Amino acid sequence: MIANQADTGRPVCVVDDDASVRESVRSLLRSAGLTVETFGSAREFLASSRRDASSCLVLDVELPGLSGLDLQRELANAGVRIPIIFLTGHGDIPMSVRAMKAGALEFLTKPVAGDELLAAIQQGIAQHHGGAPVGEHRGVIGASQSWRAVLAQAAKVAPKETTVLLSGESGTGKEVVAQLIHRGSRRSAGPFVALNCAALPEALLESELFGYEKGAFTGAVSARAGRLEQAAGGTLFLDEVGEMSPAVQAKFLRVLQEREFQRLGGTRTLKADVRVIAATNRDLKAAMTQGAFREDLYYRLHVFAIHLPPLRERQEDILPLLEHFMEELGPAVLGRPAAGISREARAHFLAHAWPGNVRELRNAVERALVLCEGGLINPEHLPWRVEAPTNAPLIRLTASAATPACGDFPAQGVDLEAMERTLIERALTQTGRNKSKAAKLLGLSRGKLYTRMERFGLA
Repeated sequence: MIANQADTGRPVCVVDDDASVRESVRSLLRSAGLTVETFGSAREFLASSRRDASSCLVLDVELPGLSGLDLQRELANAGVRIPIIFLTGHGDIPMSVRAMKAGALEFLTKPVAGDELLAAIQQGIAQHHGGAPVGEHRGVIGASQSWRAVLAQAAKVAPKETTVLLSGESGTGKEVVAQLIHRGSRRSAGPFVALNCAALPEALLESELFGYEKGAFTGAVSARAGRLEQAAGGTLFLDEVGEMSPAVQAKFLRVLQEREFQRLGGTRTLKADVRVIAATNRDLKAAMTQGAFREDLYYRLHVFAIHLPPLRERQEDILPLLEHFMEELGPAVLGRPAAGISREARAHFLAHAWPGNVRELRNAVERALVLCEGGLINPEHLPWRVEAPTNAPLIRLTASAATPACGDFPAQGVDLEAMERTLIERALTQTGRNKSKAAKLLGLSRGKLYTRMERFGLA
């Protein structure tokens, strides 16, 4: 359960050298009923009495003198545990990964939406108060705007009893998000019970979900509790809920409406003390119009919907996820940390379309670790190859300061910034200003492309 600040008795501290940012965050938090104290530098904060008495710290990365990352290290070295939310003017992915690994709760790029910042701060207050907020990601990696939006939505709904419907392609992490919501809920001490509706035939799904009494069917030699009973006091996660048969849909609708059910072959009515989180990779609205999914059940499940974007729309998360899986799987596969990955192999990871999403990425890393036998991961260790045509024409630049793609350098030299700007402009034009596609053409992450666009005034 997310704590309010009255429980903690500690203010939220904001450290930013920009007075307008300090005032903006102060107004936002005061309007939410929170106590706020602001500081213009890391040194000013360290010299105050609030160093050990803050419920959450909102910290600018670029500060005069001692930077935000330096302050994070100083607090950690001194044993001061404060949930930290970083604010930065530039979406630097490697920096965000370092900050998150060092224990930061969130890493947000300015200008940040007020509700997103407030949700992160609420997580921080809960964490400092001893709860288990969604912000404790436990291996959930991602700094892209779309993924942060997913986590912000999960944080908002976690402390409620509201039914949640997660949608997205297979492998996008729906069960991971469901577990995060469970850990941030008031039911976190209870069980998290998952059931894949697509993995079982209709009769077996019904008995697994509701349980059965002795003699309910041939082979039922003793009574058995179903997943609804197993999840009592906790969360029931129904994966691929769109694959439920109409008969099971009708029975489960009663669970959501009346919060009660009966075992197969039983007459006793049991209470359903569960929080339901459902997930699907299907378009349930389309299934509803086709008569394959009940309209009343759809609206019972679709109380709070969260859509998980595919990995191809989160390209800036690919390399952080790659590093994370190498770190996680290296000791298990190799018996020691992975040696690393070549620049060429990284380019292949960035260029791949990832139809299987994060699950496919993890499997690709595990396969590569097996094949590389402890050495550097190279393109030949990957399950696909992104071949560049050998006869691909060289790009001719038209900027006055640029030179042809081949031949000698001119005596007056070249302007590399002009060349870079020209390449970015051409990539944006060619892709209709689709930043993900333009970044792929340029061999950049989406975050790095945006940083360069800002520098050249192209954002």
